[in-house]
Amino acid sequence: MTNKWSSLAVACVATLLLSLDMTVLHLALPRLVGDLGANATQLLWIGDMYGFALAGLLITMGNVGDRVGRKRLLLIGTAAFGVASALTAYAPTPELLIAARALLGVAGATIMPSTLSIIRNVFTDPGERTAAIGIWSGMSAAGFALGPVVGGLLLERFWWGSVFLINVPIMVVVLIAGYAVLPESRNPGAGRVDPFSVVLSFAGIVTAIYAIKEAAHKGVGHLDVPVAAVVGVACLALFVWRQTRLAEPLIDVRLFGRRAFSASVGTNLLAIFTMTAMSLIFAWYFQLVLGWTPLQAGLAGLPGGLSGALGGVLAAKLIGPLGRNGVVALGLTLTAGAFFYYSTLGLELNYAVMLIPMTLCGMGIGLTFTVNNDNVLATAPRERAGAAAAVSETAFELGGALGIAILGTVLNSAYTSSLSLPAGVPAEAARESIAGAMHTAAALPPAQAAQVIEAARVAFVDGVHVTSLVTGVMLLVVAGLALVGLRGVPKVIPEETLAASH
Repeated sequence: MTNKWSSLAVACVATLLLSLDMTVLHLALPRLVGDLGANATQLLWIGDMYGFALAGLLITMGNVGDRVGRKRLLLIGTAAFGVASALTAYAPTPELLIAARALLGVAGATIMPSTLSIIRNVFTDPGERTAAIGIWSGMSAAGFALGPVVGGLLLERFWWGSVFLINVPIMVVVLIAGYAVLPESRNPGAGRVDPFSVVLSFAGIVTAIYAIKEAAHKGVGHLDVPVAAVVGVACLALFVWRQTRLAEPLIDVRLFGRRAFSASVGTNLLAIFTMTAMSLIFAWYFQLVLGWTPLQAGLAGLPGGLSGALGGVLAAKLIGPLGRNGVVALGLTLTAGAFFYYSTLGLELNYAVMLIPMTLCGMGIGLTFTVNNDNVLATAPRERAGAAAAVSETAFELGGALGIAILGTVLNSAYTSSLSLPAGVPAEAARESIAGAMHTAAALPPAQAAQVIEAARVAFVDGVHVTSLVTGVMLLVVAGLALVGLRGVPKVIPEETLAASH
């Protein structure tokens, strides 16, 4: 019994660090414009590359863990993540920082599915499993919230690379504790990983994301956008076809025939799509519109993430009265309501009033992800836990990367169209982003600089309004899909039912 909960603690710390790493950089992005000379395109790549590399390799690494052992892969990934973090911290140029973020993503891809599959194999009681996944989801939500706080504390005193260097001692703790307490588990009947499937899954996911990202950023007129889209779709279609022909596929495509599995993966993707983008937008809003320090901005977002952890714990208790579909739909509706409030934000903020929607938003996210992650793991057989966890996490990472690319572009487009600069001001950098406008203003005479800063703040708030409304509507639609798609899924999904159905 003790070993069970010790294993959960190790998995939670590893997950906390991975989710922290997705948001810890957001506060440092404005700093990168001045320190490394990163332009708007490079900033997007610095923000996205970690998620892209992670998403491209999750399916492969989930299967590798099922075969070589989930504990072994988690420990290898933990050591690699520590080394990659040090490389990222000392990257001297935007290009090398993007490459180092890619290495971090590769290491992260070995850790993330391993944590969930270890939980799936250690907790065999359905009620305990749901509760454990709730705690795991809560830690993931807490990581999103703690990222800006940790980032803020470090950026107050140190250079931007410190937000990555903090990973190293934590990964040393995970490595030692994981070696001591985690049980080893693997699929004893698994064959070799099919190399062609690995290439197809990676190429398909990465080129598809690239096509969407470039289309959102530059428009569909550039030749690389349709080429990447065709390559991505073709690779993914060939990947799915090949999985139906293999005795040991990377993904058992039949799992998508189970409504609980496919609806949960779909709603997770769309929900995280909205959440990651808004995490980034708030980091800029608090600092560049309201003029708060990185630490103040990080602390301001903390209640949302901590209430996400609370939602993760409450989810298991609400499944009984509301059903699985009711809990997911409630979570998404609470989140949508918060975004409709965010569409009223202005140049000044009453933070006490904002605490209410922020807390409800966090709880909604916790409810949604806990139930969906439990659905995905519970509807897959235990020996394929790594592969099932990888599908869930791939949707999570894809959604996060796409959210930054697409909703970030909605924000930038609204900002650019609203920006009204005084005559004689160099417009190119100022129109790229609000950080670019602040950087431009720093080189101008005081009176002109004040006009540029005010124009940029007004335009950015207009962008926040448009993006929040789009996000709120999307979340309501997804809530409706979850209500229908998860209807009839058993409140308790027992092990014997799974064994019989597979």
